[in-house]
Amino acid sequence: MSWIPFKIGQPKKQIVSKTVERDFEREYDKLQKLEDQTKKLHKDMKKSTEADLAMSKAAVKISADLLSNPLCEQDQAFLESMTALDTAMRRMDSFNQEKVNQIQKTVIDPLKKYSGVFPSLNMAVKRREQALQDYKRLQSKVEKYEEKEKTGPVMVKLHQAREELRPVREDFEAKNKQLLDEMPKFYHSRIDYFQPSFEALIRAQPLVAAQLPVAAEKAQRLPLL
Repeated sequence: MSWIPFKIGQPKKQIVSKTVERDFEREYDKLQKLEDQTKKLHKDMKKSTEADLAMSKAAVKISADLLSNPLCEQDQAFLESMTALDTAMRRMDSFNQEKVNQIQKTVIDPLKKYSGVFPSLNMAVKRREQALQDYKRLQSKVEKYEEKEKTGPVMVKLHQAREELRPVREDFEAKNKQLLDEMPKFYHSRIDYFQPSFEALIRAQPLVAAQLPVAAEKAQRLPLL
């Protein structure tokens, strides 16, 4: 996310307190960092699962190549060892695929869904900023007429400017309040949202880890060429 405020002439009256603006910027900055972290984690998790699959597929390819070695036709013991290794590698690949599928459903997909919230939030912040600029513009207009000599035409224009300002001010205040209420809630909800995903990720690791000793034992029993 990025937020670049519009630059216009400022009214003399401070329409948003420095405390409110500081609170808003602090909460929005936290969400910007959260968005960056979520995108990075999503990208890293995809790379990790792709690497896991590539590794187990490569192991299956190697065992299949060994199984097709001419020595298998000449040496029954070697054939049996290569068959056992190939079976172990395919079994490990199957468990690895199961782990990756679980991570996809419980971690990667939720990360992607969570990331999808940020564009809407970013748009809401932009609408709030536009409402603020409209508020400042009309407040400056009101102040301009308030400073003029109180003639009939000026008083009419002042009344019209104030009437024009009122709904714009209310619109900004509503948008500002909504974001100040929702941004902290959304930020703090990340723990409850991601905790089940990370717990599922931890549980998924033994699926393949439990098969590694089996594959290693099979490999250790191979006769030396």
